[in-house]
Amino acid sequence: MSTPFAAGDRVLFIDSKERRYLVTLEPTGEFHSHAGFVPHAQVIGANEGITVESTKGARYVVMRPTLEDFVLEMPRGAQVIYPKDLAPIAMLADIAPGHLVFESGIGSGAMSMTMLRAGARIVGYELREDFANRARKNVESFLGADASARFEVHIRDSYAGIDVPTAGRFDRAVLDLPEPWQVVPHLAAVMHAGGVMVAYTPSITQAVKVREALNANRGEWVAMRTLEVLHRTWHIDGESVRPDHRMVAHTGFLTTARLLTSR
Repeated sequence: MSTPFAAGDRVLFIDSKERRYLVTLEPTGEFHSHAGFVPHAQVIGANEGITVESTKGARYVVMRPTLEDFVLEMPRGAQVIYPKDLAPIAMLADIAPGHLVFESGIGSGAMSMTMLRAGARIVGYELREDFANRARKNVESFLGADASARFEVHIRDSYAGIDVPTAGRFDRAVLDLPEPWQVVPHLAAVMHAGGVMVAYTPSITQAVKVREALNANRGEWVAMRTLEVLHRTWHIDGESVRPDHRMVAHTGFLTTARLLTSR
């Protein structure tokens, strides 16, 4: 059920050209742009979908951000995995409520939020403390305390090894770091048999090395696949219907495999 906007809420200002601005409401705050400003007081206490007008006459629809909106507009320290890949990764990894997920390469927390929203518990390894802190803040800001309680981040190097958590072996592993093939040999010792691994790699040479690492342990891994997701929008205006001139083509390769036997 939708409730009125309150101070501290994150909202999305959407202008007439569909440009989106992520704003945290403050009692005395103001949203500023080249088209003037809007006092936050006009939004606080109003319902989602309100239209407000700036001091220069620009109009904005105010909505609560979706996870996709937040990922694209949130504060970030590292490059994020974009929504077109987040959803397929969650599907390929079969993320579900209660699954214990090992995540390496936390970055700004986009993938973490996607899996936490699906009900998973995450133990993450991240080399940079500033990235880990940013991810924690983004999770808390968008998903709240319940998700934060299921999000455990350690400043650790997963290339050097992975510890089995006190909760038991991992059900899933999601890797987003420069050399995920260095993590693959450690997974069979910390995952349940039948578990799923997904590695996100920007280049095909990285994906090839992941597959080589999986093949080197072929007795442990089955159902290997590598794919990429292309995102093309369409222009639809009356009888004018055509693909948009631009599309989001390559961003990364997704390599997935299932653990046949654990060590």
